[in-house]
Amino acid sequence: MNDQPNRPHQPYDPYGQQPQAPQAWPGQGYQGYQGHQGHQGHQGYEDPQAAQQYTQQWQGQTWETQNHQAVPPAQAPDPETAILTPQSPPQRPAGPAGADASAAGYGPATVGGNTRVTDAQRARAEGRSPVIEPGMQPAALTALLGLLLAGAAAVGTYALLVPLVVLQAVTAAGWFRLNGMWPARQGIALGFAGALAADAALLASGRSPAAILGTLGVWVLLALVLQLRSHADPDERMYGLMATVAASALAIVAGGYLAAAADAVTVGAVAVAVAVPARALPLPTPASVVVSLLAAAGAGIAAGQVTDLGTSGALLGAGAAACALIGHRVASYDYPSRFVHFTAGVALPLAAAAPAVYVLGRALA
Repeated sequence: MNDQPNRPHQPYDPYGQQPQAPQAWPGQGYQGYQGHQGHQGHQGYEDPQAAQQYTQQWQGQTWETQNHQAVPPAQAPDPETAILTPQSPPQRPAGPAGADASAAGYGPATVGGNTRVTDAQRARAEGRSPVIEPGMQPAALTALLGLLLAGAAAVGTYALLVPLVVLQAVTAAGWFRLNGMWPARQGIALGFAGALAADAALLASGRSPAAILGTLGVWVLLALVLQLRSHADPDERMYGLMATVAASALAIVAGGYLAAAADAVTVGAVAVAVAVPARALPLPTPASVVVSLLAAAGAGIAAGQVTDLGTSGALLGAGAAACALIGHRVASYDYPSRFVHFTAGVALPLAAAAPAVYVLGRALA
């Protein structure tokens, strides 16, 4: 017989220790543990609700719950037209010197699987126009470069080369920056080299326009070969090929000033120098276009009186101004930066007007 009084059965503890409440994390309350008092015997472990009292429940915030906000599928925005709301991005460890966690011109990366959108896409999604005109300062530079072309053409062919080479260099650089490809030194150098080759071919052939077409064909083939040797993705190679071909074509076509008659260059360049600042006036777009064309026609008449074109300079001036306004519009598209305005915004109006100057100059001579 055992004379010991009946005692509740205690769970076997091989180490002779009683269960203790686990320590709570700093700053976090431990609410899942209620102790084992009041639950004696095997009943405390057979009851599922009581057993859950010994299970640790984490009430705090982890790194994932802090920085990754779940987006319900029904409320997830369209990846193509997503508008990113400003939020504080998670802190990332510092990378190499000069490295930036987000690329320029793009919104912050999202945690809901949305693609990053460009400034132009954001403007369209928010109902804003992606077209920003360069303004008066780039227009003034265009006017200055146009007057330099007009004055140099009156001096002689080799004097015309100086402002023409500047125009071709700025055209090649501005086109790549307009397409968001920067620095793109190889493509800019290739386009500018094509322009110099076309100028040399024009001088060697007696300013024959066939030199422009021949150089353009060779440079398209050269750009194709260089892009085929690239190790970039197929989409990036195609995008680079089109940008390189377009930049080379614009820079080479600007050599039409060298192929055109000196009087036509003088009239056309003066007309562009007047049309672009008139387009930059604070007027509604249709009104500014009309004012620009009328001003260019008047400038063409005035410059034609100095040259042999006479009143026919009005037609040449209006045609050159129409092409210049197309180049001005292209430089304004896709939410451009100030650097684009001071490169493509300055050069594209004059470069686009070069074919009209050559064709109309030959027709009106």
